[in-house]
Amino acid sequence: MRSRFLSNIIICGLITITIWLWSSPAWALIQIKLYDLDYKNCPTELSKGAITSGSSMAANCYIISGKAQNTSNKTVYDADVYGRIYDANNNNVMQNRTRLGSIEEVPAGKTTDFEIRVSVPANLPTPLKLKQFKSSGFPSKVRWEQTIEEFDGF
Repeated sequence: MRSRFLSNIIICGLITITIWLWSSPAWALIQIKLYDLDYKNCPTELSKGAITSGSSMAANCYIISGKAQNTSNKTVYDADVYGRIYDANNNNVMQNRTRLGSIEEVPAGKTTDFEIRVSVPANLPTPLKLKQFKSSGFPSKVRWEQTIEEFDGF
């Protein structure tokens, strides 16, 4: 009985080690440093008729720009950008939303310029304050690139 128990433990240990050695590594989240953040009004063609998400309130369109620095040795794709935007009175402009957009690609060991379009309710006072901005992504594409036209279900 004791030898059977011992052999089961050894077999389970060998299976565990084999799976651990042959399994592919998990794709780790890579942090991207964001700096030189600023914003400007959208060009007229982008801002015409802007409304805030989920309502019909008038909105002002802004382009947030900055630099994204990837210090890793892997290219990062679809890096999510998070941050808080406050109005001139320190009111949070997007209370229930911190994800503001994404950066399509940040090459390994390089700094990339980026821009993200946001809509802010028109009745909020400016200047806007950009705080707690950060970004992270993966070393492989995570978004599905098939368009609706290419999808056979429609």
